[in-house]
Parts: sequence; structure tokens; C-alpha cells
Amino acid sequence: MSFTTTIKKEITQIESTESEMIAELSGFIRNNSTISNGSLATTSEKLNVLERFQYFIKELYQVDSEIIVIDNVNFSKNDLYELKVEKDVNKILRNIGFYDENNEYLETAPTYIVGANEEIRAYLRGVFLCSGSINDPKTSRYHLELLIPTPAEAVFVQQLLNIFDLNAKIINREKGYMIYVKEAEKISDFLKIIKANNAVLYFEDVRIYRDQKNKTNRLNNCEQANMDKIIETATAQIEQIEIIEETNSIDLLDERTQVALKYRKKYPEASLKELAEIITIETGKSLSKSGLNHRLRKIKELAERLEKNKNS
Repeated sequence: MSFTTTIKKEITQIESTESEMIAELSGFIRNNSTISNGSLATTSEKLNVLERFQYFIKELYQVDSEIIVIDNVNFSKNDLYELKVEKDVNKILRNIGFYDENNEYLETAPTYIVGANEEIRAYLRGVFLCSGSINDPKTSRYHLELLIPTPAEAVFVQQLLNIFDLNAKIINREKGYMIYVKEAEKISDFLKIIKANNAVLYFEDVRIYRDQKNKTNRLNNCEQANMDKIIETATAQIEQIEIIEETNSIDLLDERTQVALKYRKKYPEASLKELAEIITIETGKSLSKSGLNHRLRKIKELAERLEKNKNS
């Protein structure tokens, strides 16, 4: 079962007030309906979604409706279900803000449909049940999208989402307008808005795990980069020491720098800090990291002079 299916299954079990039923039904019907010859039809691959709205229609308007299986033109393996209403259709559409009093289509739902916070949440729940999807945070990037058929409705839904500071964006698609949210925290907030509480817990658990894993990977990459740099630096220092030894020029270095040369050869993989600590312990003479770096720089300068004289 996909994450989106799990979310939809959860929110179809939410109990709603009458005004929330109207708002949720409005969000669903506006974005997924066909009206013809006095009948209303809406479809979904999720039987439990249509059963929810069938219950709403019966509860709100005392109208019976029928759910049937129809051909799925989307070439999906899943069955496609159709909810068909043939009685009091205009009355229902006026009540959910789809039609005005003259049975004329309204581009967006009237203010009274989404007049309160809970009604906005319900409307967005209806839109999500109709055409929403959220990627499973375990398997892919964070992504929420809602496919909306008309530009006016797309802007309207975007505005509702952004009441909750979700930073929702719109792009034009071939079959409509896609509203999307990509930030993990905002997607989690959306799940809270539509009251998918179990989905929120799952999403947050995975998000925290992924964030921690990414942090660990970054630290490991940083440590590896530091190790690579240490090895690269130490390799160059060993090469410089070899130049000095090949030309019998060690005596050109002062005594303390010769000690540094000796220990760099003995511990070629040690970092500057580690090497300074080793020299301090083994010689009994305190040596700081910067002091050791100064001595190794003398070795480098001598090697460069010797190499230059060799090539001149």
C-alpha cells in the first residue's frame, strides 16, 4: 500500500460536522465531477473515498446514490469506481457552492464554504482525496502535489494552503495545474492540517531518521576529506625529506627541525596535531601544532631550494 493510499484511508475515517462535510464535499466535487442530464458523477480508484462522500450526501441531503465499477482509462491495474447521484443534484451543487442561486457555475467556492479554520481544513482534505499525492519519505524526495483542473481553482487552493504558511507553488501541466510543496516540514504541517495524525508520526519518524543519516554521512565525508588531506600533506613531506636525504643535506637543518624530520618519517600517517603530541611524549619536550608546522615548513623550503639547484 502506497503512502498516499495510507493517508487517504486514514482521513476517510475522520468524523466531521455538517459544515465540514459540506466543505470537504465541495473540495472533492469541484475538482473531480461530471454533470450531465441532471446527474452528478465523480470517480476514484479508492472505494472508501467514494463511500465517504456517499455517506455525506445521504446524511446531508437524504439522497441515495450508487457506486459502480467502470473502465479505467488511465491503464491502471486498480479498479475505477464511480459515484453517481441522480436526485436533487442542483440543490446539492448550490449547497456546496458549486452553483449560485441561479444554478450558474461558480469558479471558486464562496467564502461561507471555507469561512472557518476547520472548514478550510475539510476543503483541503476533499481536494487531497480527489487528486493529491505525497511521496513516501523513505523512498524518495519530499514531495506533495495536488492536480487541479482550472486556473481559478488552482489559485484558490494555493491561497488556502498558504494561509497555513506552506509555501505552495503552481505550475502548468498538460492536464491541469499542479500545486506542489517540497519542504519536508511544510508537508508534515499539511498532514497535520488535514488531520492525518498517524501519517504525521510516520513521516516525522522517517524525516528525523533521514536527517540524522544525512548528518552522519556529511560528517563521515568531512572526516574522509580531512584524512585525504592529511595523507596528501604527509606524502608531500616524505617526498621533501627524501630529497634532503638523497643530497645528504640533513645537517643543513637545525637540531629541532631534524627531530621533526625523524618523527615525520617514523609516523607518516599521523596528523600534525597527533605528530606534535607524539614528539612531546617521546622526547619529553613540549611541542605545539604550530611549532611543528614551522619546522616542517623549514624542511619544505630546504627541499625546494635543493630541487631548484638540482635543476639549474
